[in-house]
Amino acid sequence: MKKTVKLLIGLLFIIHPALFAQDAPMADAMRSEGKIYVVVAIMLVIFLGLIAYLFYTDRKISNLEKRLGK
Repeated sequence: MKKTVKLLIGLLFIIHPALFAQDAPMADAMRSEGKIYVVVAIMLVIFLGLIAYLFYTDRKISNLEKRLGK
């Protein structure tokens, strides 16, 4: 439970600054051309891939710790 709370707080700190970064001229140009959605989709795929990798690695480490008796 504590890991979940820490993860959610960490995500809040990561996402929070992104909510206010909407006045960039480059973002306006990309939004008008429709390219911003491609950028956001790629970033989302990379972010979800990193999170999945971290959970997978955590599970493997937890299993190894259980086997070693720690």
